[in-house]
Amino acid sequence: MLGWKRQLCFLELAAILFCGMILYGRTQRAETDAEAEIVLLREMKREEDSGTEGQEVKKIALTFDDGPHPVYTEQMLEVLEEAQVPATFFILGQNIEGHEDLVKEIAEKGHLIGNHTFHHVQITGLPTEQAYEEIAETSELIEELTGKGTEYVRPPFGTWNEGLESNLDLIPVMWTIDTLDWTTQNVDAIVNHVMKNAGENDIILMHDSYKSTVQATERIIKLLKAEGFEFVTVDEVLFD
Repeated sequence: MLGWKRQLCFLELAAILFCGMILYGRTQRAETDAEAEIVLLREMKREEDSGTEGQEVKKIALTFDDGPHPVYTEQMLEVLEEAQVPATFFILGQNIEGHEDLVKEIAEKGHLIGNHTFHHVQITGLPTEQAYEEIAETSELIEELTGKGTEYVRPPFGTWNEGLESNLDLIPVMWTIDTLDWTTQNVDAIVNHVMKNAGENDIILMHDSYKSTVQATERIIKLLKAEGFEFVTVDEVLFD
């Protein structure tokens, strides 16, 4: 009798261990799948938002700093064109020379071009006249190439001298989601960060200078479209 009970205990223990291994394996697979957690979280959000059909489409803006890049800006434009998504490019004056065709292409494909200074400098650390030149020179180059000036400026490091606005007639544009793509260059990390934080009228900061950002953008567009987001340029987020 004792041997039978002991055998039963061993069988129960084996069953528990077997179930545990299955659950562990599933967990491990989920952990290695960067989008698994996203899918779960977004499914929960959909359940919470059930019954809200008919509401306005949620707007969101993709923005890219530091271009044009000789390789990855073109790849980014291809991703955006394939998805029929507009974006905003804040370009550096020093990167325009030799890549004039890229600046023209950005404009011709319907994207918004903004000013990111000439040398990627911190505006608040410069004398007023030098700060003015950093921005004005870049705006002039953009107008020469596209036929129209830019109305928007993204100051590097997010610091801005409000006294420049009246002289330059430019609107400073910051962001609500910083992907930190330049620090990680990790596709999964970029995608996860955006998907966990994305909301209506958010402005997403990225850089069209890395292959990882191009790949992440392609995935972000698909995932956010599935959530009912409409991609717009920053002017539509700021003023519509």
